[in-house]
Amino acid sequence: MLHSDRPSQPSTPSGIDLSVSLGRLQLPNPILVASGTFGYGREMVGFVATNRLGGIVPKTITPQPRPGNSPWRTVETAAGLLNSIGLDNDGIDSFLKHQLPWLLACGAPVIVSIAGASEQEFVHLADRLEGVPGIAAVELNISCPNVSHGVDLGTDPEMCRRVVAGVRGVTKLPVIAKLTPNVTDIVSIAKGARDGGADAITLINTCQGMAIDWRRRRPLLGNVIGGLSGPAIKPIALRCVYQVRQAVDLPIIGVGGIMTIDDCMEFFVTGASAVQIGTANFAEPIVSTRLLDSLPGALAHFGATRLSDVIGTLILPAGTSAQAAAQMSHQPIEGHPHAF
Repeated sequence: MLHSDRPSQPSTPSGIDLSVSLGRLQLPNPILVASGTFGYGREMVGFVATNRLGGIVPKTITPQPRPGNSPWRTVETAAGLLNSIGLDNDGIDSFLKHQLPWLLACGAPVIVSIAGASEQEFVHLADRLEGVPGIAAVELNISCPNVSHGVDLGTDPEMCRRVVAGVRGVTKLPVIAKLTPNVTDIVSIAKGARDGGADAITLINTCQGMAIDWRRRRPLLGNVIGGLSGPAIKPIALRCVYQVRQAVDLPIIGVGGIMTIDDCMEFFVTGASAVQIGTANFAEPIVSTRLLDSLPGALAHFGATRLSDVIGTLILPAGTSAQAAAQMSHQPIEGHPHAF
């Protein structure tokens, strides 16, 4: 049964196809909520018609319970949110017994986010989820900057490949690799995920950052360094989506700073097949369904009735090839005295 206190549910206009194909994972629409920003859905049910969502990615699960990092855990910034939660969760046993049944009753596809300190822990978690009824897919959080070794497995292409391949070997569920932007070349990491057997890639997790109280000469976050999310990182996320789209033949879920329907459309045109809404949920709990309701009107701008018709349709300047543009960030600017 669906939760009885669900808000009213506007419907998608007739003739509009918002369905999404992420490899073997089929979703009713492209608007998902991101891990760590929607809890386990309990807090949101009174606000959001959860069964209208394209998918729910609950907070990341680890093999054992984690208390998370010391406070402060969050700091607002000029254009986003800096967090250092530290994967606070009750562990896989509690998740399967208490949280998952509730999530499945929300009526949206549930994509379980998992994280481990080693390849073996990822494989163990995936094995525990295999065969559990109702789970739509598993997302591998190999990109959390707020725990020890949180990004290690996602900063080396071969390590990424091994983690994905290990998980792929124990589960029939679609596997999504969530990658970190805190690398020199995200394309090589995406290729590692592809070679390991990923069905799709989520781009991006948070960007590492700090907040300082200069008067006290102390960092504001208890863990010193945290992950920046929100509008400040949207240009980085779009760049990563674009570069990976040109080089890796896998569906992409875009995430990072999405607040408006314009943000969604920027990701779709750039090459993302779906998006996850993260930090915006804290400011506006109904943002996900608001964006979903705005999507048919945005497609009408192109005279399109199918979302798939606009994905990856970015038009580059005349004389610029997609591959050359995607590689520009790795090349020095000729003649520039401060070229990197």
